[in-house]
Amino acid sequence: MNFCITSASLIVVVAAVLLGHASGLQQPGATTTHHQFSTTRRTFLSIPPKIVIIAASTATSSTASAATPNGLILNKSSESGLQWADAKKGTGQPLKTGMVASIDYSMASTVGRQPQIYTTKDKGVPYRWTLGDGSTIAGIELAILGDDSIPPMLPGGIRRVIIPANLGYQSILNEKEPKCIEGKDIGPIPPKNNSDGGYQRWYQFYCNPRIPYQPDIVLDIKLYGKRL
Repeated sequence: MNFCITSASLIVVVAAVLLGHASGLQQPGATTTHHQFSTTRRTFLSIPPKIVIIAASTATSSTASAATPNGLILNKSSESGLQWADAKKGTGQPLKTGMVASIDYSMASTVGRQPQIYTTKDKGVPYRWTLGDGSTIAGIELAILGDDSIPPMLPGGIRRVIIPANLGYQSILNEKEPKCIEGKDIGPIPPKNNSDGGYQRWYQFYCNPRIPYQPDIVLDIKLYGKRL
């Protein structure tokens, strides 16, 4: 069965969530033959990961539908456990360690009633750092730089990744006195003074000492070109 995200289907999913009938998010499939969904590249970052993952978890697997131009299949790296799929392939040369990376991202968790956490889209302030400087979670750097089983992103590309805890914020809980603030701990971290509640949701999932388990992170990443 081919599952396409239409306006009607989004309304149904949103209504189910608001009425409390939606179950907890399930982690998307671990191989290239499970949990594909359709979307458009232009609006990929604007579709809340929460909505797309719910749609993906209810879709029936179909290799044929994944072959369509807008079809996405989550691939899984056998080495790192990172899952990824490209909504749009970029152009040009990949970035290298030591270069400055600039991205917009939409972040969500794979659990919770309100898994959507934060997005930089339309904020006018992309997230920037120097690749390899230790300031950013390993899962994002792996998504951008790639490895033997993951191709690197190219400028202009948009990639969805599912990041396991060991490539995310797990190191924060190993600190004696974690700060849980952007610039003080490994990022990206939503701004604490933002009024949309993104920081509080991030803290609850990824910097809460009372909850040692950290769920996987869902990120939609748009990579910009080389920045000096």
